[in-house]
Amino acid sequence: MARSLPPHSSLSANTIFFLNSKLSSEQDLDGAPTLLSELRTECDYLDQSLSDLNNRIESHLTRHSSQSGRVGLIFSNIHAQLQGLQQSSAHSPSDGVSRRGMGEGLQALAKEVARVETVRKYAETALKLDTLVGDIEDAVSSTLRRHALKKDSEDMREKAIRTLRLTEDILSSVTKTHPQWTQLVSAVDHRVDRALAILRPQAIADHRALLASLGWPPPLSTLNSSNPYDKRSNDVQNPLFTMQGDLKHQYCESFLALCGLQELQRQRKTRQLEGHYSEVAVRQPLWAIEELVNPLFIEAQRHFSKWIDKPEFIFALVYKITRDYVDSMDELLQPLLDEAMLSGYSCREEWISAIVSSLSTYLAKETFPTYVSQLDEESITGTESQARISWLHLIDSMIAFDKRIQSLVVHSGMSLFLEEDGNLLKISSLSVFCDRPDWLDLWAEIELSDVLDKLKREMANDINWSNEGQVASILSAQEDLKSPLISGSFLRYLSSVVDRCRSLPSISLSSRFMRLTGAPIIWKFLDCLLQRCQEAEGLTALADDSALTKVAKSVNAARYFESVLIEWCEDVFFLEMGLNQAGQLKTLEDNNSTSRRSTEAPGNSIFDEEIRKLEQFRTEWVEKLSTVVLRGFDARFRDYTKNKKQWQEKGEEGWTVSRSFIGALDYLQGKMSLLEEGLNKTDFTGVWRSLATGIDRLIFNGILVSNVKFYDGGVERLGNDLAVLFGAFGAWCLRPEGFFPKVSEGLKLLRLAKTQLNNSLVGDKRWLKENGIRHLTAPQVKQIAKNRVYST
Repeated sequence: MARSLPPHSSLSANTIFFLNSKLSSEQDLDGAPTLLSELRTECDYLDQSLSDLNNRIESHLTRHSSQSGRVGLIFSNIHAQLQGLQQSSAHSPSDGVSRRGMGEGLQALAKEVARVETVRKYAETALKLDTLVGDIEDAVSSTLRRHALKKDSEDMREKAIRTLRLTEDILSSVTKTHPQWTQLVSAVDHRVDRALAILRPQAIADHRALLASLGWPPPLSTLNSSNPYDKRSNDVQNPLFTMQGDLKHQYCESFLALCGLQELQRQRKTRQLEGHYSEVAVRQPLWAIEELVNPLFIEAQRHFSKWIDKPEFIFALVYKITRDYVDSMDELLQPLLDEAMLSGYSCREEWISAIVSSLSTYLAKETFPTYVSQLDEESITGTESQARISWLHLIDSMIAFDKRIQSLVVHSGMSLFLEEDGNLLKISSLSVFCDRPDWLDLWAEIELSDVLDKLKREMANDINWSNEGQVASILSAQEDLKSPLISGSFLRYLSSVVDRCRSLPSISLSSRFMRLTGAPIIWKFLDCLLQRCQEAEGLTALADDSALTKVAKSVNAARYFESVLIEWCEDVFFLEMGLNQAGQLKTLEDNNSTSRRSTEAPGNSIFDEEIRKLEQFRTEWVEKLSTVVLRGFDARFRDYTKNKKQWQEKGEEGWTVSRSFIGALDYLQGKMSLLEEGLNKTDFTGVWRSLATGIDRLIFNGILVSNVKFYDGGVERLGNDLAVLFGAFGAWCLRPEGFFPKVSEGLKLLRLAKTQLNNSLVGDKRWLKENGIRHLTAPQVKQIAKNRVYST
């Protein structure tokens, strides 16, 4: 039996409005059963919510009653103690023992009062936090109601965020003022985390739905031009600029809500990690920008799959997307970001970082595994050229893309962004190697193989081992050091490796790549020089002029290479790589307690070891050049030393120098002229100084202290011969006799008067000092004095 409708006058205005909106026509009556079902479901939900609220109120009242009872009991105890203290004070006011007891009672009472105050604060804080968390949970539950209006859902989310901020403020204060209340903070954090686990995904889902309704992402047809390198920016329609009215208001509110949630998350992480590496995982990419980038990049990946063999197209499209939208993001979203008071963020920086991060993720998941599999396949078949070429082409494209992105950052007025530590990783596609050092090692192996293959052809060309065809304006240092062209070739390829190292976004990656690629190139150069020198030594024992010239050119090449490396290592970039390498070595030594510690302090440059080896190579072969020339001089000098009678007579008539000394001098001057022409000035100076020392030793030991009797004529002959010898070295110094200290002082002794040399004080320290003898010992002086024979 149908029930009659209630009178119209008994219905409220809201009820009448609801019925008019839902049942405005006869057609709406067909949906009345569905409407009735929805209303019943809504009523059941409201009844359940009311029941839950009643249970929570009852729980709060019970807890409050219990805590009130505890506090009342504590105050009763305090009151009883105060009465007892007052009575004891009244009965014996002058008793010292009672006063001491009263003082102890006051201390105990003060502690009890403080404990009561702490309990009161704890109870108030716990009750306040419980109320706030309850409000958060209610607000979160309301946002999930299926039949709630969108406006109501947004209002409840905003209320939840406000309450979350208030709760976080209280928790931060509790953490600072009462760090012992860890269980209370932990319990509240647990409940808040559960609420956030629902609130954040719901907010992100609503934001994504709103973006989709706005038409985001925009179509990429205008970006996918036939020429991906076209630098002209097309008129790209940004849906964020075209939104109006309620949609714009909804987007702004959704953006602010996401920023508010992210700032809240940052504050919570900062508080929870305070004192425990608080810089870790606190700063995250801007969520609202990520929600713009992700769908846009997913759309772009549909094109990427067609360009697996043409990575330059991928990078060109990504760069175009980045450039075309970066200004609009800054103009539209930065004011909203400032309104949200999310400190430390820039929409322009976040847009570029998010785009590059998505590209790096795509490279790590799709591109690099494909290229690695191609290398593996070709390694099985034994032909790796094409896969290696593709790999290097990919790296070239990545480096070019990073340079364009950095240029975009600089021209966008974000130069300071690049100077901050860690920011370069955010805008570099090469950051993919941070998580995959094995790919960096593989790249270094391919790069090194490619460079060595090119250098092999350079080394096989004999022209490159000469210094002909150098351009003075460009290779002035190389020309001054008389270095062959091959050293410039090695340095050119090494410089290209250094440039690639500079492209890597972190010093640790650069240091690792340089050690794997740059250092082996230097060792290859050093091995090549050593091989040429050993070949020359093995064929003729360096007795041939061509062999000496070959060794001289190798020494010049090492000198020039070393000078360039030293100049490079003064750069901050090389110093940073060296410090990074030294830090890694120290860590390895600290971890390996059984390893033998290095006795030498680590250098400040990454090429310190290679520079030392080049210096050792030069020193060794310069010494060998000196030894070879000295050995040849000694062989021609023996007849001169064996003729002991010549020192008893004057020089031969018509000769200013002994004829037996001429052959040795001629040999010496010929070899020295050859080396002066072939060696660089610095190493040639080392050669002639070493030769002077050796000849000084030969003449001194072979003549002056060899029991030879010197008459006046012999002294004159020796003086004339030594003058010619000194003259041969006078072309390279002002006082050549200073490089023959023993011979010069021996001749000085022989020229002394008889009275001076036959003095009983000969060899005494004072006598040696007065006569300017500093390089001879007393026995040597006495031996020379004994060999001097005077005519009268």
